[in-house]
Formats: sequence, structure tokens, C-alpha cells
Amino acid sequence: MARPDNSRSAVLDATAMVAILFGEPGNELVLPLLQNAVVSAVNLAEVHMHLLRRGVKADLAWKGLQDLGVEVCPFDAEQARLAGEIEYPELPLGDRACLALAILRKAKVYTTDQAWKDLDLGIEVVVVR
Repeated sequence: MARPDNSRSAVLDATAMVAILFGEPGNELVLPLLQNAVVSAVNLAEVHMHLLRRGVKADLAWKGLQDLGVEVCPFDAEQARLAGEIEYPELPLGDRACLALAILRKAKVYTTDQAWKDLDLGIEVVVVR
């Protein structure tokens, strides 16, 4: 696993990564960010699960994710605390993990989730479609 690089300026939600992998709308906005992007290990697990549900074999799915070159950030105690404190009860754990990472990194977060555009968390949310 790569050493954390706090200079990375983009945090990717699982939905943004899926858009890239399947050529979905919004992927053209996320693709150029890959070299400077970070993803929570929680969100990486979500993407891996999504690939498996679409019939991609596990080894191939995991290799494809690794080949993207996105830094994977472990979900640590600091992120867990912050994720638990986010005051939007409707957000599932994966969303909270992504947002907590973006808050801690003071980075823009990229998603396809339209509901995120109304979140007030002190970070910039970019909804790519």
C-alpha cells in the first residue's frame, strides 16, 4: 500500500470510480484526476464489490482497481471518529468514510451522488453528473 501523500487534491467516492471503470457519465471529469486522487479503503471495498456483482472475476477486478494508480488510504481511528460525527444520519458508512477522508485532507471530493451537493461540511463537493 502506498504511503499517504497529503498533497493529493482529490478524494474519490466509490460512485466516481465506478463511473470511470464502466465509462458512465461523469467519467471524463474524474479520469484526469487519477494521478492526484486518493480513495478510502472502505470505498475501494465498495467498488470491488460492485465489480463482482457485475460479473467481473475477483482477481481481474482487484487488478483493475490496483492499475488505476489511486492512493488507497486505510480507514483509521481518526477517520472513524469523524465519520461517526458527520451530522447527516441518512449517509451510509461508505459515504461517511469518503467525506471524512476529504475533510481530513482538506480536499475536493468527487461523486455522482446528487444528494451530496447540499451537504455543508466545509469541503468542496463536485458532483460529476
